[in-house]
Formats: sequence, C-alpha cells, structure tokens
Amino acid sequence: MSWHRVSVEKSRHRQLLSDPEVRRWYDNVARGSIITADVYLRRLGLFCKNNSTTPKILAEMDETSLTNLTLDNVTRLEGRGHAGSYIESIVKAVKSWLEHNNKQLKGKVRITDAGDTPTLKDERTPTRDELGKVIRASEPDARVAICLIAHSGLRPEVLGDYEGRDGLRLGDFLELEIDNENKTVAFSTVPTFLRVPKKLSKGGHQYLTLLSEEGAKHLKEFLEHRMRHGEQLSSESSVIKPRHVRKQFVRTTNIGDKIRGAIRAAGFSWRPYVLRCYFDSQMLLAESKRLIIRDYRVFWMGHKGDIEHEYTLNKGVLPPDLLEDMREAYRRSQQLLVTESFGHGGEEDISVAFKKELLLISGYNKEEVESLDLAGMDEDEIHRRCRESLLGVLLNNGCRQRVIAMDDVEKHVNEGWEYVGRLPHNRAVIRLPPA
Repeated sequence: MSWHRVSVEKSRHRQLLSDPEVRRWYDNVARGSIITADVYLRRLGLFCKNNSTTPKILAEMDETSLTNLTLDNVTRLEGRGHAGSYIESIVKAVKSWLEHNNKQLKGKVRITDAGDTPTLKDERTPTRDELGKVIRASEPDARVAICLIAHSGLRPEVLGDYEGRDGLRLGDFLELEIDNENKTVAFSTVPTFLRVPKKLSKGGHQYLTLLSEEGAKHLKEFLEHRMRHGEQLSSESSVIKPRHVRKQFVRTTNIGDKIRGAIRAAGFSWRPYVLRCYFDSQMLLAESKRLIIRDYRVFWMGHKGDIEHEYTLNKGVLPPDLLEDMREAYRRSQQLLVTESFGHGGEEDISVAFKKELLLISGYNKEEVESLDLAGMDEDEIHRRCRESLLGVLLNNGCRQRVIAMDDVEKHVNEGWEYVGRLPHNRAVIRLPPA
C-alpha cells in the first residue's frame, strides 16, 4: 500500500520522494501519522535547502559533522527570530531521518523556548455571545461543524480526515431517524448521543459524546435542505460533504477553512480549534458548578479515563442507566454552551436543577422536591434542608444511609451497599438495600 498522498504531490519538496530511501522513511512515518509524515518531509526539505545539502548527503555524514550542522542551523534560525517550537519541529524531522539511517546527533540539542507558541499566547476562548455571532455568520455546513466542535467537543478531523477519505457519518448519530420519502429527519431524544468511531478518534478508541438542542436543530435543517435538493440520505452519508467535488468526505483543511470563514465574517481572528477549547472550558465551568462530574467531561472530550475503561470492558456498550445519567448531566450543562434559548431558563434553570439534584441526593423523594419552590430558595435554605435530611435518615432510619469518601464507594458497593449520589468535597451517599 502506497502512502504517497495528494498533499505531498502538491508540496514543493515532493521531489525528495524520488529517492527510494526517502520514500521508505516517509512511508514508515506515515503508517503512524500521515500528517506527521508530510510535516517531516517539508521540514527535512527546508533544512536541506537552507544548508545546501540533500537527505542522501546527510545520511552519509559522520555524527560530529551532523551535530555541528544542526547546531549551526538552530543558532541561525534563533538569530532570525523564529519561534522555538518551529525550530524544534525541524530538528525532530532531521533526527527522524537520521535514525532511519542508523545515525544520531551527539549530545542534546538545546533550543530556547522550545515549548513556546507565540502566535497563540494571546488567544482566548470565545464567550457564548461571541460564539452566537460566529454561528449566525456561518453557512449551513459550517454552522453544523461549529456546533459539533463547540457543543460536542469533537476535533475537526472527526468531521473529515486529513485526506478526505473518511469522516463522521449520519449513522454515528445514535438517535437520528431519516425519512427520505417525506424529506425529513428527526432525533428521538435531545440532547442526542453521537459516536466517534475508533478510526476517527485521536486516542485510538471509540467514545460517545452529545449534541445540544441548538446543534441538533442546525443539523436537522442542514440535512433536510440536502434532501430537498435531491440527496438520498442513509446511515453511511457523510455529515459534512464537499460542495463542488464529487466525493463523500471533506478534508480537515476544508473543515477548518469553512469555520475560519465564519469566524472572520463575525469579526474575530481565532483559530477554528479554539471552538474545542470553548467546549472544554464551558464543561470545566459546569464541573465547578457540580452540574457534571469530571469523568463525563473527560469522556466527552475523547480522552481516556475511568468511563472509557468501562466502555472497553463492555465492548462499546455503556449501561442504559449510565447513559441516561450522562444525558441528564449534559442537559443541565448545555445552557453554558448554547447561544439560543430552547424553553429553558438559562442560569436560573441551571440553579434550580442543581438544587433539585442536591435534595434528591440528600434523601428527598421526587414528590417532595416537586412541591418546593426551588427558584425562591436561597443556598442557605437548600443547605439546611440537605443537612437535616441526611441527619434525619442517619439518626431515624437505623443508619441505613452513610456519607463516605468517593474513593471508598467501590469497597462499600462490593460489601452490599447501594450508591445514592455524589456530594461536594469528594464525598458520596450510600445506603443499605431495601430489606
């Protein structure tokens, strides 16, 4: 299988691949990451051009000469004011080529501020109002892409990979219903679950996340527009498709261009990837408000954590009660993400949901909670009721409930206790099962 890609054909350094040994090195790097292979090829070509040499000559040089040449190149680039991260990427490419030829540099190559990214140092995540401006300034396909990144935490390459050979499909929306006859689509439940397949996941594992009501609305409108213009949709259809090229998926670069166009039209200069940072920061805020637990945020971001471990053990199927709890947590938190109102009360609705959750965990039943005017209660009143409820259960119910550290939950569940819920300060409520 050849790893020679269209992107490389367009590169000014493509002639390097005429050397069979450079081709073998490139193909080997590409098996791990085609993006890294293309970057390394460009960096190696630039190094050779700036030093009036070739990859073949580098491979034949002794290690002392190679080290001196590399160090001199670093000094020259630093003198020209290039960022340390850029210089480091060149050195990495050179080292990779040398290792392929069983060569290595002598000693450590030190680069000033190698971890700095000066073009990003002043970048910040958008506010909800600013995100709303970007969404309103976007084309329908870009609007969907923006919501999937900003509201679901997807990486841009999930929507369309580096080469445009694969991407997110409609079948990855687990609750999407397609009616080609009536040219409509619908979600059985919102917020709605979507699956990121293993081959599209940077972490190399399949995971789930959710899409907000606002995102589901924009996706529905976009898909129905495509259907009205003659497209027959199926579970294999791409979520985002090229406008003018007759192929199924768009490339990551094109996804970025679509989003960047909307960001610029709204008057901002952020990178498209800042939208994923928006999701992460808003979910951190939701976690601080105790609307979600950390494990959910980590899982939705596609990082490996405790839930991913359970997901793997269950062969990609999470228990229904965990899925619904996850959906409810996202529902409570989505007001921190969305830029439109969907019949909810914004911050007030989040506050009421939080109060309700605290009372239920402390021992109130649903009927008792529904009878209370939660919107009119201040935090002191809620805390007082929670304390009284917990103490009452412990003192008057034969100590059938206990408050323990979160780290001890698994031990007590194995001993026969039932997990009730989480409390602040890393504590949890457990109870004995009914007699």
